[in-house]
Amino acid sequence: MKKNICFLFFSFSLLLNGQSEIKNFGISFSGYVKSDFIYDTRQTVSLREGHFFLYPQIENLDINGKDINAKSSFNILSIQTRLNGLITGPDAFGAKTSGQIEAEFFGTVEGDINGFRLRHAFVKFDWDKTSLLIGQTWHPMFVAEMFPGVVSFNTGSPFQPFSRNPQIRFTYSVENLKFILAALSQRDFQSNGPNGFSSSYLRNSVIPNLHAQVQYSIKSNLFGAGIDYKRITPRLSTTKNVATDNSISSLSAIGYMKLSIAPVILKTEVVYGNNLADHLMLGGYAIKSINAITGEEEYTPASVFSFWGEISTGKEIEFALFGGYSKYLGAEDNIVGSFFGRGNNIDNLLRISPRIQLNSGKARLAAELEYTSAGYGTPDNLNKGKVENVKSVSNLRLLFAVFYFF
Repeated sequence: MKKNICFLFFSFSLLLNGQSEIKNFGISFSGYVKSDFIYDTRQTVSLREGHFFLYPQIENLDINGKDINAKSSFNILSIQTRLNGLITGPDAFGAKTSGQIEAEFFGTVEGDINGFRLRHAFVKFDWDKTSLLIGQTWHPMFVAEMFPGVVSFNTGSPFQPFSRNPQIRFTYSVENLKFILAALSQRDFQSNGPNGFSSSYLRNSVIPNLHAQVQYSIKSNLFGAGIDYKRITPRLSTTKNVATDNSISSLSAIGYMKLSIAPVILKTEVVYGNNLADHLMLGGYAIKSINAITGEEEYTPASVFSFWGEISTGKEIEFALFGGYSKYLGAEDNIVGSFFGRGNNIDNLLRISPRIQLNSGKARLAAELEYTSAGYGTPDNLNKGKVENVKSVSNLRLLFAVFYFF
């Protein structure tokens, strides 16, 4: 099946490239081949055999008091290798048209590692001051103009929102200002709930994830802020087989800036939000009450505050330093039932990661030292799930990567 998909993708590109000579439109391919060499000092919470690292695993003592998770590991992977197709075509509806298809071999679940995975697939209509994007691409909370340039595939997660979503995005630009409105669904990055991570909770709420954002750019500097609304329906029936449509709403916000002061580039972002587990961040939601007769549940959102910053300099030889801090703030109410999300036993996360990258022609050699600390503890459900008796564990990841761009 995977071979057939690749063959169709290749055949489609040849067809469009052939047409481009006559009609002056078609598809242009780019991408890179990448291999990562990864060493960790302890076991990690991560995706795809440790490739997408989030934070170190909690201490796990054996009968002799030895931490089982204090075991180092090493791996080599090339699954981030990527193929990107930029599509151009004739005008339509009075707008310039374009599109993008991008995929990689990261897979969609652990059992699908090496699988061909869709990243971006959208069409875009550009008028004089407005544009309309329809398809799958980055969630607007992932600011594509200024995300962290780390070597690690986590791209700064879990300190910044990380998600790609099917969406309709409208953008209005006037001088240096840009206004963005978007309505989004979920696919690969999903909310958590009684049936695990699934897009069904958002689908069953009927209302899409809604986002509004404003950006101000001047020369190579960027400033922006956004607000995000999400409503999900965790259950269609209670544990007592009674129909229910109880939902939970959450509100999140971001603020960011990018400053280019030659030869230094500075990026920073602040995130505050509820139920951001679908963005690979801490938090989620929990049950705050249960009806003893019907089993109906009411929910309370759990919040997180996060901050990250990065400073970099150089082109052929780049030096950079990334830092991030995330704090789990607990829920809005006391908790009487299950928690659905990510890391409710983590009070805080801290990361420091310096890197150096050597660029020569189409090749890049990159090395990064990534220190991440996680403060684990016990959630107190009678105190809104806030984490107590915190003890920190840390992981040191040494990452070396080889890129070849085309």
